[in-house]
Amino acid sequence: MRALSVTMLLFTLSLGNGAAAATLLVANKSEASVSLFDLPSAQLRATLPSGVGPHEVAVSPDGRRALVTDYGTREEPGNAITVIDVPGARVTGTVTLAEGARPHGVEWLDDGRAVVTAEGITSLLVVDVNALAVLQTIAIDQPVGHMLAVSAKLGRAFVANIGSGTVSVVDLAGGQKVKDLVAGEGSEGIALAGNGRQVWVTNRAAGTVSVFDGGELEKLADIPLPGFPIRAEADERRGRVYVSLPEADALAVLDIQTRQEQTRLQFDIPPDRSRRTLFGDMLPDSSIPIGVLLAGDGDELFVAHSNAHVVTVYDAQSLERRTAIATGLEPDGMGWSPLDAAQ
Repeated sequence: MRALSVTMLLFTLSLGNGAAAATLLVANKSEASVSLFDLPSAQLRATLPSGVGPHEVAVSPDGRRALVTDYGTREEPGNAITVIDVPGARVTGTVTLAEGARPHGVEWLDDGRAVVTAEGITSLLVVDVNALAVLQTIAIDQPVGHMLAVSAKLGRAFVANIGSGTVSVVDLAGGQKVKDLVAGEGSEGIALAGNGRQVWVTNRAAGTVSVFDGGELEKLADIPLPGFPIRAEADERRGRVYVSLPEADALAVLDIQTRQEQTRLQFDIPPDRSRRTLFGDMLPDSSIPIGVLLAGDGDELFVAHSNAHVVTVYDAQSLERRTAIATGLEPDGMGWSPLDAAQ
């Protein structure tokens, strides 16, 4: 693990004495690797190889396996999903997809199946992880279907489409798209809130967050939020949705009930200008916070800064920074497992 620059004023406070051991997984998209950190020590346990351009991570409900979508780079589209044994800290297989598939968003349906967006072939894929095979291809037919959220309660998947500014609604039991909802220009991040019945969508180009009723499929609100809103993570316990803002170099905290911004975390992490990152040319002075993960039984909030190669960790209640973890190059998607190497 590379040492942090001495100019980075990063806290190294303990994540809590006596806390149960767990694992944080971080996809390093410019390094074709995944870092596994032991928690609460934040020590690097392993760096595993992935396919080209790993972007997102999803951990199985039992915490034993993780899926990493190998999206690719601007020049080289990815077409694979890497499967990781979390306690064993090893790669156990690869799901090979259609050429140019560009898998991105990923969510588990149960301990053996997952759904994955494949924006290169404008589809949602149902994957059998045990067989390392695609079970079903569901047509989305919208450009750049990127992130997704799954509501088990509603039996639906929601796919945010950057290219059309829409959200595609998929009936999982029927295996087909049922509707496209108009969100805003550059729809990308997506999260379920309001006991899983509200769909919150970040529209990065429009500078807004759209809120939909996931049952009635009606728009409830458009919330102005300048700063290139790119990811969303819901915190039901505290009635919040966290939205990362790379252009503002901040994390906005929105109230689920009022749909107003409560507060924001303004980051002070110097970017690494010596290396080219995805949005580094556009935002050279930003640490470029993108990935956001609420984990540790909802007590810890992780933010991946892709232009600084670090993940910051916050107390979810007080929003005070606990520590910072040096990662591989350009961290993006993250996953959390309650298991460590001994389990």
